[in-house]
Parts: sequence; C-alpha cells; structure tokens
Amino acid sequence: MNLITGQNKYTLKNLINQLLNRCLSAQSFEWISTKSALIEQEEGAVQLSMTFAQVSRYAPKIQLDRDAPEIEAIGSLVPGCDPSNWSVATLCRIALIMRIKDVGAELYLRKISGLFTAAEMNELVALYTALPFLEHSTQWIARCEEGIRSNIGIVLEAIMYGNPYPAAFLPEASWNQMVLKAFFTEKNVEAIIGLKERNNSVLQSTLKDYIEERVAAGRIVQPGIYTLIY
Repeated sequence: MNLITGQNKYTLKNLINQLLNRCLSAQSFEWISTKSALIEQEEGAVQLSMTFAQVSRYAPKIQLDRDAPEIEAIGSLVPGCDPSNWSVATLCRIALIMRIKDVGAELYLRKISGLFTAAEMNELVALYTALPFLEHSTQWIARCEEGIRSNIGIVLEAIMYGNPYPAAFLPEASWNQMVLKAFFTEKNVEAIIGLKERNNSVLQSTLKDYIEERVAAGRIVQPGIYTLIY
C-alpha cells in the first residue's frame, strides 16, 4: 500500500515541478531539471547521492511561499500533508526522490536506504518529510521509528508536523511513543496528523501517568493533553 498512486503521483510531480520553477532561479531550476532526468535514467545511485548532497548549493536558504497555489494543491492530493513549512531545499530533495524509477522493491529500497545512511541533518529532515511520497510505504516503518527515537528537534518535527505517514503506518506502540515524545519535548502536538483518530486506551493511561508526574513536580502541563484523555 502506498499513500500516493497512479494519476495522483503524476499530478504531484507536476505540482512540485511548478513550485520549483516558482522558487528557484533559472540556473538552479535548469540544474535540478537536468539532474532529475539523469536520476530517472540511472540504474545505480551515483547521480542520486551526489545531487541529493549538492542541493544546498543551489537552493536558497528560505521556506516555501505559504501563499503559492501549489501548496494547497499538494495538500489536497496527499491528505494531511502540509508543505507550507518546508524549506526550498526539502522540496528539491523530495522532487529528486520522486524521480527515482521503481523498477523493483530491492533496488528502490537500497537507493533510499543509502540516502538515509549518508544523510546530514538537513538531508534527514527531507527524507523524513518525504516518507508519504516513498514507494513501498510499509518498508519505511523502522526508519520512521528510528527518527522518533532521535533527539534531533528538526528531525522529530519533520516526522510529527503535517506528515500523514505516522498515522497511516505506525503500529500502536510506536505511535504512542511518538505522541508521548511530542509532549516530553514540548512540540506543537496539534500539528500531528491523526492525533484524535489514533487515540487509544494505552496512550490515555500513559498520558494520565505523565500528567500526575508533572503536577507532582510542580511543572506545567500542556493544555492539549487533556483533549486526549477526556
């Protein structure tokens, strides 16, 4: 099962390309277009790995324009996805990932796994943001769980905020761990997709214990936590 299939995938690629054209210089857009074509054609992952790492040289260090019409259109195609908080570099890297031909699960998984292994922090943000766009969706559950265990704030936010992948694919224990960690690390819990739909009795019990500990220690309890237990 994939979150994006068929015509939606084709439309999504076009929307991302339009958005790239809007936010990149002519030179940078030509660069990523040329590299994307090479990535689409290659059997290995040399172009993919090199280009993925080089994005920071060509993408301006800014966030996407929240008012760009493609933002809302992408969210409509991928329910729960919110690109309004993406950087231009993240958009570029997702565009590159979407040009990888799925000629078989083993090769596809190897290419993406290679990116995870070599990634620096901002590349990890892009990879976790891209989880809803990857082929063979269930194969990335362990990667998602690994990201949740990390202590890198922007990586956690890439998984938690405006990302429909966790709600769609994480098992209950991992989902509960993510939500609890969001409260522990004082993240914007309301930005988690599927928070009410994935609520469960085990999570509620854990959150009640958490509240008791916070109150006993004289610490502030985030108001949003009560909506999950009452």
